[in-house]
Amino acid sequence: MTQLRRKQRDRVFVFLLFTLPAFAAILVSVEIPFLMSVFSSFTKWNGLDKAQTFIGLENYKELFLDDLDMWKAFGFTLRLTLGSVLAVNLCALLLAVLLDSDIKGKNVLRAAFYVPNIISLIIIGYIWRFIFSAGFESFYQKTGWGVFMLSWLGDVKIIYFSVLMVSLWHSLGFYLVVYIAGLQTVPRDLIEASMIDGASRVRQFFSITLPLIMPSITVCVFHSLSNGLKAFDVIFSLTNGGPGNTTTTIALDIYRTAFVINRFGYGTAKSVVLFLMILILSIIQVRVFKQREVEV
Repeated sequence: MTQLRRKQRDRVFVFLLFTLPAFAAILVSVEIPFLMSVFSSFTKWNGLDKAQTFIGLENYKELFLDDLDMWKAFGFTLRLTLGSVLAVNLCALLLAVLLDSDIKGKNVLRAAFYVPNIISLIIIGYIWRFIFSAGFESFYQKTGWGVFMLSWLGDVKIIYFSVLMVSLWHSLGFYLVVYIAGLQTVPRDLIEASMIDGASRVRQFFSITLPLIMPSITVCVFHSLSNGLKAFDVIFSLTNGGPGNTTTTIALDIYRTAFVINRFGYGTAKSVVLFLMILILSIIQVRVFKQREVEV
C-alpha cells in the first residue's frame, strides 16, 4: 500500500470516527421514530396497546374527507403563519436598519429585544395570559383607556391579533440578530459610491442593501414559515385553542387527537401530513428566495 493510499484511508477512518456517533444519535432519536410514526399512521392504535391494527389508508381518508376540525385548524395555522412571517420579518428588518446605524444605546436595545427569545414559549404564554387579564385591568384603572378592557383572549374578533402579538414579541430578537448580521456584510464602499452618485437613503436600501441581504431574508423567512406552521407551545399555554376552537393550530389538534382522545394512529397520520406540508412549502420558499440572491 502506497503512502498516498494510506493517508486517504486514515482520512476516511477519522471522518467516520467523528461522524458515526452523530449519525447514530440522529438515527436513533429522529429517523427511526419518524419511520415508526409513518407506519403507525396506517394503523388503528391508542398508543398504549402492544398490538397495532393495520387499516391501510383509512386514517388519511378520514382526515381529508371527514375531519372538519382539522381543516379549521389548518386555516387558522395558515393565517397565523402568514401574519407572523410578514410581521416578524418586516419589524425585525426595520429595527435592524435602525440599530445598525449610529444611535446611542444600540447594544442595550439589541440585548433587550433578544431577551424574550431565550424564554420558553410555554412560559411566555402564561406570562401574557396574566398580562391580558390582570395586567391590562391595572393599566385601565391607571389610564382609563378602553383598549385595556377589551377581551383580548375571549373575543374571537381580536384573539388572532393577541396571539400574533405574543409570537412577534417572543421571536423578534432572533430575526433582528440575523438581519443585523446581514446588514454588516454589505460593503460600505458601495454605499459611499451611491451617496456620491446622489442616491437617497431609500434608493440605497432598495437598490443595494436589500438585494445583498437576501441570504438573511431567506433564512429568516424559512425559520418564521416553519415555526408558524409548527406553532404549539404559545397556543397551548395562552389560549389552549380557545375560545371554542378558533385558535387551534394543526400541532395542537394533533396533540389532542393523539394524547387526549387516544387516537395515536390517526394523530400520526395528521403529523405526517403536517410534515409533508412544511417540507413542500419550505422547499418552494427557499428555491424562490435563492433565485433572488446576488453575490458581490
